[in-house]
This record gives sequence, structure tokens and C-alpha cells, in this order.
Amino acid sequence: MKKQEKFIKIFELSVSKVLFDFINNEVLRGTNINKKRFWSGFNKAVHQLAPINKKLIQSRHKMQRSIDNYLLSKRGKKLNKKDYKKFLRKIGYLKKNKPNFKIQTKNVDKEISDICGPQLVCPVSNARFLLNAANARWVSLYDSLYGSDIIPETKGAVKGNTYNPIRGKEVISYSRNILDKLVPLKEESWKNLKEIPKIKNNKVNLKLINNKQFVGYSKISGSLFSIFFKNNNLHIEILFDQTGKMEINNPDGNQDPLKIHDIFIESAITTICDHEDSVAAVDAEDKVLGYRNWLLLMKGKLNSSFFKNGKKVYRKLNKDKSYISPNGSRLKLHGRSLLLNRNVGHLMTNPCILLKDGSECPEGILDAFVTSAACLHDFKINGNSRNKSIYIVKPKMHGPDECLFTDLIFKKVEKVLKLRENQILCGIMDEERRTSVNLRECIRALKKRVFFINTGFLDRTGDEIHTSMEFGPMVLKGDMKSSKWIRAYENNNVEVGLSCGFSGKAQIGKGMWAMPDLLNDMLKQKISHPESGANCAWVPSPTAAAIHSLHYHQVNVFSRQKEILKRKKAKLDDLLEIPINPSNNKWSKFQISEELKNNTQGILGYVVRWIDQSVGCSKVPDIKGVGLMEDRATCRISSQHIANWLHHGVCSKKQVLEIMKKMAKIVDRQNLKDKSMKDQSPYQSMGENYYQSIAFKTACDLVFHGKSQPSGYTEPLLHFNRIMKKSI
Repeated sequence: MKKQEKFIKIFELSVSKVLFDFINNEVLRGTNINKKRFWSGFNKAVHQLAPINKKLIQSRHKMQRSIDNYLLSKRGKKLNKKDYKKFLRKIGYLKKNKPNFKIQTKNVDKEISDICGPQLVCPVSNARFLLNAANARWVSLYDSLYGSDIIPETKGAVKGNTYNPIRGKEVISYSRNILDKLVPLKEESWKNLKEIPKIKNNKVNLKLINNKQFVGYSKISGSLFSIFFKNNNLHIEILFDQTGKMEINNPDGNQDPLKIHDIFIESAITTICDHEDSVAAVDAEDKVLGYRNWLLLMKGKLNSSFFKNGKKVYRKLNKDKSYISPNGSRLKLHGRSLLLNRNVGHLMTNPCILLKDGSECPEGILDAFVTSAACLHDFKINGNSRNKSIYIVKPKMHGPDECLFTDLIFKKVEKVLKLRENQILCGIMDEERRTSVNLRECIRALKKRVFFINTGFLDRTGDEIHTSMEFGPMVLKGDMKSSKWIRAYENNNVEVGLSCGFSGKAQIGKGMWAMPDLLNDMLKQKISHPESGANCAWVPSPTAAAIHSLHYHQVNVFSRQKEILKRKKAKLDDLLEIPINPSNNKWSKFQISEELKNNTQGILGYVVRWIDQSVGCSKVPDIKGVGLMEDRATCRISSQHIANWLHHGVCSKKQVLEIMKKMAKIVDRQNLKDKSMKDQSPYQSMGENYYQSIAFKTACDLVFHGKSQPSGYTEPLLHFNRIMKKSI
């Protein structure tokens, strides 16, 4: 049995001693905010904000009941959009657009305003992953190509356990082709160069089609070490091995006649350090783990050690890159990704702090205070934001009223922490239906601090299913991407952002590539994101960031945004199109069974890691064995989809339970083979005793009680059952 947690009484709060000591001794120490100011300010603010928070959640429930009743009365009929919009306006779900405006955000770092490129999302609870992500500002193109499926394992070019010169040769050849595209020479190809370039009077002797692309070089012991180029505001560094002794155990550069040891490309321009969908944080112990990692990042002191191939490896934050420009001046390039912090949304509370009435503290309010306080340390060293700005991404907000509430939270934080007005900048996750149909007014509510809007297909689909639950059975999950509302949603996000003045000031983002092992497919497909006018798009790993960065070299996003401003705008009627299955489209028993297997596979594979291992985001094999990135958003859509089909009689509870039991055994076998699972605590099978497994029970609850979950979210059930698991 877990030892009972100690609480400290301060003002009207009862605070977990673990959290209390961490804030006092680690977060506040070295800042100009003393303990009394912080706790008295937090106490006053949280007791003012919590009732508003509660009313907003109640408003969600009230609107959902009204929508349920309306759609129930229209079931089996064609939806009259004019009447539907009138109804949504009457209940306050749909807001009237006010006059046009432009955002007024100030003090935005150039990574947000000027540079278009990949955006990593990383769980804040894993220090090693965080370091990899922060350091993914610069990633080896050679390593990324060598380890990915972009280079086929044919004609002897297999990856193997040791370095393969045949594969290395293919990597070098592929990289030369990339240089020919991104930094083209006038009269020849990079593949045909025989000598290391020379620097004279700070100029390189290469004949470039665009001489402005050469921005500098670096030397070691008097010899040329690297040259820097720039394309679409992204840097490329070519490193040379003039001694033949660089990285002897990884001699990929040594076999190159031009002695190019490696090519480093600017990759993850920004990184979201995530407290939300990719973590499993249910109490003070979990929250402090994430908070401490964020604090150490802001202090520039995060480090990690681990064993790799039998050797202990130490990892810390990269230093900035230094180089000499063509005019002879010494310059620096930032060595790390700009770090953003994704707080949790407005729904969840956390037992690490109890309010005066004994209720749990709204977790989003706590996140705002603690993560912002940690940034006070960054202001001393300018290691992250050179403009002394705090970047908080706020997810799962439902409409303008909740955006206004976020603004109010940040105002309270700024007052307590003695920050300037609007020093906390806000990213809006455009992932809930009420936000996407009111996006302009959501941005207006945060117009002085918004730095980012981003689509989230999975959460938006989960909310679509839950909101429209009563209207009919939803289409197959794979057919969702061809639904009319999806295209309107993605286009509307870009169009509204541009009309509000985001170009050159703030980010417009796109969603995650969910198949981290299929990077060749990503290389072919994800260019659609910069082509859509998005400044950034999510990637699951540093390697994926390096590959996706090539797309931003090929597409000038700012030019594309100018073109998009001229196109016909997305229609509200299309955004409100409900993706139910047409009555004349009957699914076979096989189709229904396969859809249920696919959904339950993802749910079980994700939930067993969340509940038993406290892993909030993981690569889970689907029924075909393809590894898919799963988090609470993917779990939300899968569980809501089955709940919808159950509600409309497409399948039965007995059928779903039988499939859940069958898939539990398959997931068990997959997990027992998974090397990453061996690093966790001993795996507990779900299939050996279904009714003793808290994880299996949780997965069932998400499906069979999915309709009653607030907005279809998975958090309440996941948190409750994880706490149960931790108490054993």
C-alpha cells in the first residue's frame, strides 16, 4: 500500500509536501518572488478562478444536452444547416463574428515569427526525450537517412548492427542530391566535387547559383571545419574531416572523397514540452517530475545519463553554434529548439492541492503558475527566449469564453510573478469543434498574446463524434479524413490565421505524423503541410524533424501564404457537416469486426502502458503491426467511435467485449516482444485474468461509458484508474 501523502496548510490551501517543497526550494529560489508572495497570490487567484472554471465546464455539459436533444429530433432526416446554425447561435455555441482585426502580439522570438520548420512534441516527464528534442534544432542528415527507410535495404545496403559502408555510400549519394537541390552550384554537381572548398578573405571558392546562400564558416586548429549555408531562412552546416580521424567508430564521413564528415540541418525549430496528452500525471509526484524537468530546461541545466550498447552515455543541452560571416564578424546560431510549454486544459483537477472547500485544484491554473515561475530563471540567461517571453500552448479550449478565461488566468499569473503585461504568450489548439467554428473570436479573445494556432485532427474528430453522437452512426474511422468538414477545418485554420495577421508574427501549425518508422511515406506526403501555408507541423522524433525540414527548404511558406489570402474561404456549413454513415451504405459483418479490432487494438495498447507503466505517449502496433504514435487524442477518437456504434446498434456490447478480450491477448504478445517495455516495471498481462487487470477494466470503461464522458475525454477515467493502480 502506498504511503499516505503529507499536506502542508498555507493560507486557505492544503498543498502536497512534495509540491510545496519543490516550489519553495527549487522554483522560487534565485528569483525575486518570495514564498509568501507566491502562495498568497496563488491562493487568492485560484479561489477567484476555480468557480469560473467550474461554470465553464458546466456550460459545456448544458450545451451538449441541448445539442443531443436537437439532433435526436432530427435523426433520420437531412440536417437543415440554416436551422442548425440558428439553434447553435441560440444556445451560445456559435458566436457572431465581430469586425476584422489584427493580432497585437509583441516580443515574439524569430523561431515563431520568421522561421518555418518542424515542431517536435515531447512528454515533459522524460528527461532523456526532452534533451533529444531540445537538441534537435540541429540534426545529422547522414544519421537520419542511414537509420530510416528512405534508403532501401537492397543490394547489400542493410542497416545491420554495425556500420555498413555500402549503406553509407548510398547515404552520401542521397545527401549530395539534396545539396544539389538546396544549395545548387552553377556549373557542376556536389557529387562531382573532388576537393574540400577553400576560404579566402572569408569567402568560399564555390560557384553558387545564389552567392547569398553562403553565410559563414568555422575553423578548428587553423583548418576549415564547417561551412554554413542558408535556404528559406533555414541553415545547413557541412562538416569536413580533414584528418580522417573524426568519429573513428562511425566512419561514414571517412569514406567520402570530398571528406564531408556529416551534414547538419536546422530541424526542430520549436518544441512543445507537453504536460498534457503525452504524459500520465495524476498526483503531486507525477506533476513535480514534469515541473522539475521544465525548470531545469529553463535553467539550462537539464542532463541525463543512460546505458547504450553497454556504455554509459551522458547527455546535456547543446551549446550555440559559432561561425565567421562573409564580412569577418563572429556570429552565433542558437543551438537548441525554442521550447514551448503545453499546459493542461480546463477540465481536469489534481489532488496535489486542495482548496478551502476541500475540492481539488484545477490543474490548468496550477500549470500556468508553476511553469511560468520556472521561466523566471530563463530570463537571467536568455537560454530559451531571447525576448524574455513565456510560451504556453493551451489545449482543449471550447470557444471564445474559455479563451477569455485563459487570458484571465495569465493576467493573474503575471501580477503575482511581477511580469510585464502580456509577457505570457498563448498558443491556441484549434482542436475542439466549438473552437474551430468560432476560431476568429477565439483569437480575438487572446489577440495581445496569441503566438500560435494549430489543428488537431484526432481531438477534433473525437469531439465531432461526441458532439454529434445522437445524429447517427459515424463513418468508418479511416473515412473520416475524406469527410467534408476535415478539408474545411484545415483550410479555415490557415485562412483565419492569415486574415488575423499571423504571417510574419505567429505560427500556423498542422498535426502529427503518426507513423515514426515510415519516414519515406512522410517524405512523400508531409510536404502538403508547408504547401497548405502552415509555418510548422508536428513530428514525433528528431529524425522525423530532420526529414520534414527538407520540405520547408522546398516550399517558401510566406510566399504560399500570400497566395492563400486570395483564395475562396472555407464555408461554415462545411465545418458543421456531420460525418454520419449514409443510410444506403451497409457495412458487412467483416467490416464492422475489423473496425472494432483496429479501434480496440489502439485503445488496449495505449491504456495498458498508461495505467500500468505511467507512459502517456507510446508507439503501439496496429493490427497490421505498423507502429502508430498513440496518445489521449487517439484514444479519444477510438473509444468515442465504438461508443457511437454501440449507441446506434451497429455492434453489441457482447460483440465488443469478446473482441476486447481477443485483442487483449494480441496486445500482450506484442508488448512482451517490445524491447522498450523491458525498461519499465514487469509487464502484467491483461489476457491472463481480464477482471483483475485495472488496465483492461479502464479500456472497457472508456468504450462502454464513452457516451457519458465529458466531451468524450479519456482523462477522467484514465486518471482515476491510474490512481487506483498506484495505490496498490
